Amino acid sequence: MTVRMSARYLGNKQVEITHEPSGAKIITAAPKDNAGDGSSFSPTDLAASSLGACIMTVMAIFAERQEIDLTGMRCEIEKHMVTDPRRIGKIPVIMHLPSALSVGNREKLERVAHTCPVNNSLRPEIDKELIFLYDIG
Repeated sequence: MTVRMSARYLGNKQVEITHEPSGAKIITAAPKDNAGDGSSFSPTDLAASSLGACIMTVMAIFAERQEIDLTGMRCEIEKHMVTDPRRIGKIPVIMHLPSALSVGNREKLERVAHTCPVNNSLRPEIDKELIFLYDIG
């Protein structure tokens, strides 16, 4: 499957990205630690955020098929940069899931989380730390 996106430079180190099938737009900005104003997601912020969103999406698809209720699921994502070369070095993702999930469903969902396409697409040198907390009641 192919999906087209287009991007347009707006000036001031900002880029507008358009998702062509839907027309949805995202604006990125260079981060403060790299000559920018930090006024929006940086491209690397989007990459890190995509990991959390992808994990939640594949878990939701699986849960819906299995009739598992993930109401209230949320995650926290951090992006840690490294230098030489400048790149993402670590992405810790803390998943907050319903406490009522059975041990069996927890194990299945955690396995599914590791199969998300973004996780499989990111360089192996990036430390992708997934933490699962069952603290939503």
